Amino acid sequence: MIDFGDRISRIRPALAGLLPSSGLFRSSRRGDEAAPVLDMAEGDGDKASGNDRPGDKPGPRNPWQPQAGAGDNRRPPAIEDIFRKRGGGGGGGGGGFPGGPQFRIPQGLAGTSWASLAVGAVVLLWLGTTMVHRISPQEKGVVTTFGSYTRLIDSGMALTLPWPIQSVSTEDVTSIRRESIPEGDGEKLMLTGDQNLVDLTYLVRWSIKDLKLYKFQLADPDQTVREVAEAAMRQSIAEVPLNDAMGSGRATIEQQVRERMQRVLDAYRAGVTIQGVEIKKTDPPTKVVDAFKEVLAAQQEAQSEINRAEAWAQQLTASAQGEAASFDKVYAQYKLAPEVTRRRMYYETMERVLSQTDKVIVEAPGTVPFLPLPQMMQQQASPPPAKPQEGR
Repeated sequence: MIDFGDRISRIRPALAGLLPSSGLFRSSRRGDEAAPVLDMAEGDGDKASGNDRPGDKPGPRNPWQPQAGAGDNRRPPAIEDIFRKRGGGGGGGGGGFPGGPQFRIPQGLAGTSWASLAVGAVVLLWLGTTMVHRISPQEKGVVTTFGSYTRLIDSGMALTLPWPIQSVSTEDVTSIRRESIPEGDGEKLMLTGDQNLVDLTYLVRWSIKDLKLYKFQLADPDQTVREVAEAAMRQSIAEVPLNDAMGSGRATIEQQVRERMQRVLDAYRAGVTIQGVEIKKTDPPTKVVDAFKEVLAAQQEAQSEINRAEAWAQQLTASAQGEAASFDKVYAQYKLAPEVTRRRMYYETMERVLSQTDKVIVEAPGTVPFLPLPQMMQQQASPPPAKPQEGR
């Protein structure tokens, strides 16, 4: 059977040499057995000398005691004294190296260290910035708890749990957003109903209707709005001919695109309202611009000829209608006095016809059979020749 007391008594000199002043082990003999006794008090000089006692087996040399020499009776230093000197002379605080600078944490108010104050300030700043939120009048906030939707916050001041428990993201819900398709100076070709290509540029105006659906229903709502707008525009352009797409049918196309976009986005539950669609440019493809201009010029010339023909037809119709109205008035007078009206019409007709001929008919007897009346009438109608001007 192992005797622990005997073994401890054997290693006691070595421990006493290593810790001369600690006094951790003292022999307490009860009968023939030796047991270690824990003693936290400092040992006296005789027990801390580090020399082997009579009757003990020689052990390792005390590292804290210098080598013994002739006439050297110095007392070895205690380990508590060594650590006390290294620590700057007792007292709590930072450690150091012998002969080097001593590092100590400065003391704050009422004995509190500045490190504690700094940690407290950081904690207060973290709580203030993650718990108190200010929402602008045109914005709303979305509160999420560990990434899951919790509630909405209206404009003003609001309190939440600190991050990372809860976080708040704000979104502008009042302003009108604009998507220009295509972006920049790109070309967007679409096929019309009469198998022609048109380069179309348009603008989509939209706003957020339901912030919860906008944030959590679709992965990328902005891109979804662009794709839905392009699909609706292609469908509407494919239903009309090129002339309507570039001319009078643009307003109808814009209305159809807006209605189709709203139906699709409502089916997606995107939380978006389409405010309007505006077609900014409808041009032919770049490669056929010259030929397209010639076609347009021919169409414009044909349209101008059609307009002139319609104007002449309207004038002729108005003239015929005026003559018919005049005949109706004459007929009304003829019904009142048929004989007088008949004679008047005869005389007016003969006067209008005979005024254009150079013959004169005379029925009275005794008149000279031939008179140069046409020549006389021409002489009277022609102006007299101008007199030559006399030279000065």
